[in-house]
Amino acid sequence: MMKHFLVLLCCLCTFHSYSQTALFIPSTITGTTFNLNIQTGTKTFFTGYTTPTYGVNGAFLAPTLIMNKWDSVNLNVTNNLPVTTTIHWHGFHVAPEYDGGPGQLIAPATTWTPSFRVLNGAGTYWYHPHGAGKTDLHVSKGIAGMIIVKDSVEAALPLPRTYGVDDIPLIIQSKAFDILRQIAIATEDDTVIMVNGTMKPYLDAPAQVIRFRMLNGSSLRSYLFGFTSNLPFKLIATDGGLLDTSVTLTRIRLSPGERVEILLNLTGMTGQTLYLKNFGTELPQGIYGADTVGKGVTTIPGYYANPLNGADYDIMRINVIAPVSGALFTMPSSLATLSPWAVASADTIRTLSFDPATASDSSTYAEGPFVMNGAHFAMDTVNIITHLNNTEIWKLVNHTKVAHPFHIHDVQFYVVDINGMPPLPSERGKKDVVLVMPGDSVRFITRFEDFASETIPYMYHCHLLHHEDDGMMGQFIVSPYPEKVMNVENHVDLKLYPNPAIQLLNIDLIGTSAGRPTEFAVYDLFGGKMHTDYLIKKASIDVSGWTKGIYFISLFANGDVIHGAFIVE
Repeated sequence: MMKHFLVLLCCLCTFHSYSQTALFIPSTITGTTFNLNIQTGTKTFFTGYTTPTYGVNGAFLAPTLIMNKWDSVNLNVTNNLPVTTTIHWHGFHVAPEYDGGPGQLIAPATTWTPSFRVLNGAGTYWYHPHGAGKTDLHVSKGIAGMIIVKDSVEAALPLPRTYGVDDIPLIIQSKAFDILRQIAIATEDDTVIMVNGTMKPYLDAPAQVIRFRMLNGSSLRSYLFGFTSNLPFKLIATDGGLLDTSVTLTRIRLSPGERVEILLNLTGMTGQTLYLKNFGTELPQGIYGADTVGKGVTTIPGYYANPLNGADYDIMRINVIAPVSGALFTMPSSLATLSPWAVASADTIRTLSFDPATASDSSTYAEGPFVMNGAHFAMDTVNIITHLNNTEIWKLVNHTKVAHPFHIHDVQFYVVDINGMPPLPSERGKKDVVLVMPGDSVRFITRFEDFASETIPYMYHCHLLHHEDDGMMGQFIVSPYPEKVMNVENHVDLKLYPNPAIQLLNIDLIGTSAGRPTEFAVYDLFGGKMHTDYLIKKASIDVSGWTKGIYFISLFANGDVIHGAFIVE
């Protein structure tokens, strides 16, 4: 314990003794066409050492993409790396073929060209690689950037929005370096803290209301952020955008993948210095970054040797300078209108269990590898099939000794409860990542709208990146056919084939229902009559020109109404 204290003291003293560097502000790309070149590079993080890196349109990190809701955007993503990679639009509601998961690989020297309409509301999102087994490596080496979405609701609010002046992006990451100062992964030696790729940064911030867009882009580490002297701030947005009302806080916890937007009022503080800090001593046990993980079992090797775990330390120095023209000095309370789905409206309730892959080995309860519902990730396995327009409640149950930030693609969700208790005001906004503590259960509600595919899946996974890379990930398909239609059972006397049909649908009336002319009708999902005819025992319909989808057939035979359903592909 004394050794750990001395190492920690040495580390923190060294941190303060180093000269500080002005915070790097990523460049921006605006408009509807975004040309992104993924490339190799080098960067000098430590004097005398050159570190190989990855970046987008530069040696390290990526530009901030600024988009407007409802715009149709085109992205040209060229892979100039010597290896295959991907780019996932984290938090975006897009069709599965444009999501950028492991199924949308970008080979070296090729360009991926997703196009989609921006359906997300105003908020802070991000983009990063998501290749099977390589996410940690590619993110750690530098491929990560923010996406800012704007809309009319946000534009009507009195908020800071001058990028880099009073609206500041903060990508906070911890990284590990080996003895040769090369970026290392899957190690607990993440002792270097960076903001926007800057070690020991400072920011000159005007004495007015400023907005921080904060992203935890770390592979493992969670943070409990606050400011010098417990200076209060207002939380205005979470992963999926604006809250309904601002929440006054002195601490905000962010696990990997999560984002928040906060307002900090520096009015009247010209000439003062304060710090954005991590209050690691206050993190609950079980979170990577707290003083204890894996209590009661063999813990993560090397965890207690890391001086940042369970420690308070500075993230960024803030030098308060004079206010700028057009400064804001007040902070709004009312923000956006949120409409969470009612629990009673859920069509389906699912449970996902987080477990060690080897339940009999207690050492794996904190270190892993881990599985979800007993399954490791496999590219050829779809773990869940949901249906277009389904409203669902997912219950996440953590049977391990480490907290897992759970992320789902495609949708935003609302947290329903945590261990049966309602979420805190700071947790009631739209989310796509939620931290599930050891032994806890978390329920969220969401709706699968707009996009569906019979063959292309979305992902869900732990956002501790080496957990994801080790297989703590699954795939789900949003079927284009509503669940209530898929569950229709055709009448025992009615045979429809082939089903799905492409050119001809054959109808056989069998058993006691057959034998005399019977009128039948076919309807689409909206009740529109597509076809009427008579049959005695058999009939055929040419469906080659019909729109793909579900259709219903109804007929009256021997005093009985007979129903069936079929698919046209």
